[in-house]
Amino acid sequence: MGSIDTPQNPENGSTTLPPTTDASATYDGDQNPNNGMPPRATEMMLPIESEVVKKRKASMFPLEVGTRVLCRWRDCKYHPVKVIERRKIQSGGTNDYEYYVHYTEFNRRLDEWVKLEHLDLDSVETVVDEKVEDKVTSLKMTRHQKRKIDETHVEGHEELDAASLREHEEFTKVKNIATMELGRYEIETWYFSPFPPEYNDCLKLYFCEFCLNFMKRKEQLQRHMKKCDLKHPPGDEIYRSGTLSMFEIDGKKNKVYGQNLCYLAKLFLDHKTLYYDVDLFLFYVLCECDDRGCHMVGYFSKEKHSEESYNLACILTLPPYQRKGYGKFLIAFSYELSKKEGKVGTPERPLSDLGLLSYRGYWTRVLLDILKRHKGNISIKELSDMTAIKAEDILTTLQSLELIQYRKGQHVICADPKVLDRHLKAAGRGGLDVDVSKLIWTPYKEQG
Repeated sequence: MGSIDTPQNPENGSTTLPPTTDASATYDGDQNPNNGMPPRATEMMLPIESEVVKKRKASMFPLEVGTRVLCRWRDCKYHPVKVIERRKIQSGGTNDYEYYVHYTEFNRRLDEWVKLEHLDLDSVETVVDEKVEDKVTSLKMTRHQKRKIDETHVEGHEELDAASLREHEEFTKVKNIATMELGRYEIETWYFSPFPPEYNDCLKLYFCEFCLNFMKRKEQLQRHMKKCDLKHPPGDEIYRSGTLSMFEIDGKKNKVYGQNLCYLAKLFLDHKTLYYDVDLFLFYVLCECDDRGCHMVGYFSKEKHSEESYNLACILTLPPYQRKGYGKFLIAFSYELSKKEGKVGTPERPLSDLGLLSYRGYWTRVLLDILKRHKGNISIKELSDMTAIKAEDILTTLQSLELIQYRKGQHVICADPKVLDRHLKAAGRGGLDVDVSKLIWTPYKEQG
């Protein structure tokens, strides 16, 4: 699943830098600062020590891939990083390199290129062979700790085995596009996206916000915009409420648009396989509309025919539009389509960390709202029929809230009003509502 919200800036993570040693600190405090040594001997010792430090630092460069060091981040604090890649600075000296670093406390979306002056060279750790390091570390861990590390390590990649995961991480370890321009926004990207080889030397791409064609230069985009007739995504407008519109795009009828949307989305989704065969998918693009046209804020996709009852494959709210309730709106919209189809639905697995949080929040609000209003007993099957949420998702959600017990061979929902209110408050606000009366849509199989 794609991520819904942008990451929070860390509250903590500042690292205490090692204290600098002053030459005077090595004296014992006697009246004679030379401790009985001849003045000349002390004076000769200091520059020798300085030369040793200089030689040690000179031998570090360039830093090896895998080196661990502290790096100054945008919060002006130092955080532990691992060097993922390095590149020589053009017109620089022999040891003038930039380093692509991963902040080990944070998600990969914050990885970036940094210059040497951002690194605290006094904190450089010796590069250790990672297989040996993993073996030593695993001996020191309890079984529970190791399981937690493993879960974190493959988060969002549960469909990959260990070898495939290593191959994925190696192939996508460095962001190839740093920024993109879409409409009136310039957006910092989060992850690698496999654009065609001719875009390998591009740090910034320019997208047409209506047809999603992408170009290397601003002048190309300006020429394109004079010719592009679109003022909204291709496909059918199936929903309009106020300034919000939803368009349904058939990947088979609009193949280039579907592929371009996948390229764009992959810049913000780490774990998702990029599907070049978009014929099998429907794309639902949410737009804010004004007198200039309909501007994409996010989308979700779904398979035309899913044997696993998936009602959503990928979901993304673009960074400029996050924290406005659009992600929750997209989730709610996918379930309204399932209700129209007369089916229960569930998002495609694996769910990303942010995706799981968003879905758990949605399921919690919908289910507890029904439990608050409902009088008498209600079964999980009845909840599923009312909400189009799959029974397994209802069960795991209620179990995580400790609202369900297993008695005499069956699950029983325990809905104390005060407990429900407390959980609803913790789940936060529900976001934008879907006005079902404004949804004009025919399920795909009936369209055929």
